[in-house]
Amino acid sequence: MVEPAYYFSYTPINIAPEAAAAIFIGLAVALALQTVKSRGPRWLLILSVTAFCEAVGYAFRTACIYWTTMGTFTAMSLFLLLPPNALALTNYKTLGEVVKSAHESPRNGFSSTLRGEPPSSIFLRPRFITWFFFTSDVFSFLLQGAGVGISTQADRRTLAKQTILTGLAVQLFFFAAFLCIAAYVFFDQRFTVARGPKDVDSREAKRRLFRVIISTTLLLYMRSIYRVAEFVGGYGSKVYGTEWLFYLFDTVMVMVSFVLYMQSFIGYHFQSHDSDPKDGAQVPMNRLIL
Repeated sequence: MVEPAYYFSYTPINIAPEAAAAIFIGLAVALALQTVKSRGPRWLLILSVTAFCEAVGYAFRTACIYWTTMGTFTAMSLFLLLPPNALALTNYKTLGEVVKSAHESPRNGFSSTLRGEPPSSIFLRPRFITWFFFTSDVFSFLLQGAGVGISTQADRRTLAKQTILTGLAVQLFFFAAFLCIAAYVFFDQRFTVARGPKDVDSREAKRRLFRVIISTTLLLYMRSIYRVAEFVGGYGSKVYGTEWLFYLFDTVMVMVSFVLYMQSFIGYHFQSHDSDPKDGAQVPMNRLIL
């Protein structure tokens, strides 16, 4: 066991990680309940699992305050660096489902505005959106995880840093590419979204859903930029050694993302509303002005 400053380059404050762990546990439970209540697709459980992993990460951060070892520090780094990548997977899958529904027979409350039409571009193929970005996210995940693992070897810290930075760079590039495709789908009136319980019509539903997708991706983008700055500076740098920057650009960014998911839960946009005549009505194309 060593002093916390040996790994952190500062002495972590108490209470903050415990509070963060408690909040993320609460978010995990709330998101799981929302998934069940909304009868949303099971892949939305990714959100609650990710929140739980964040809680585990802050539990290890708490342990590091009292019992700092290479094991506890590495576990903390893994659980705080990697799980937020899963939030991007949720956004990729959501956009893929919106595009997919436009090319298939009506289901889950979506109108089929492109049924029978081939995708105008490979970038608008549902399988491409889901699996291409999923693969990129997993690749980035593996690079960052490998970097954390390598960092346990003192003589290979430089390689670990380069590996993690490569993973973060890959992530930033694909975040930007995803935002471009999401913006295109948002402004294309042919892609519609099913009305949720808080929406007046399909137009408002689309705004609400894409507000969540784009906002959370931007928050994850800012978090990744912070992580790049942290690893570029390295141990002892201003960014690495300033604890409030970690809580602002990592903890708060991820926490706000979860709040946005809860506020406008994705699961409600994937439900059938056949019982309400208004919901089953086709929205005229001239009303889908964004």
